[in-house]
Amino acid sequence: MHEKSIGHLNAALADELAAIHQYMYFHFHLADLGYGPLANLLKRTAIQEMLHAERLAERILFLGGEVEMVVGREVAKIHEPTAMLERAKQLEQESIEMYNRFAIACGAHADSASKQLFEDLVVAEEVHWDSFDRQADFLARFGEPYLALQSFGGSGGGAAGGGEGPAAP
Repeated sequence: MHEKSIGHLNAALADELAAIHQYMYFHFHLADLGYGPLANLLKRTAIQEMLHAERLAERILFLGGEVEMVVGREVAKIHEPTAMLERAKQLEQESIEMYNRFAIACGAHADSASKQLFEDLVVAEEVHWDSFDRQADFLARFGEPYLALQSFGGSGGGAAGGGEGPAAP
């Protein structure tokens, strides 16, 4: 009965797993470059994506489906901060569009709970997109010295992290 929803949920899970891998890859490289606050933003976002993956898996299991632990795409080997942010924004935009389609599809076949889950994920992904867009804007306006200067703060709570805790998943 819920095969379509389970298919959408597994596709979303693959998307979330890909985002986790990509954002951790960016985190490792940004930290290596000394851009701690931006690295921490990517790490926090990856952790939030893990929470999304967990919610998706729980829903799949509730519906009686099999959780397919397949990563949706290869990690892009990007080392330049501006290109990383652009790729992250692209990934979030693709997720937003896909989750909106999935929400509509789940609603059309009377699966309100999965519809609501996808709607919640859209909101969370929009927050991620906005965080990456803000950082891309700062980098465009202030250049790479912006990244270097914020690293003097040490703990990672500086401008790139927004100075705030992670958004709700």
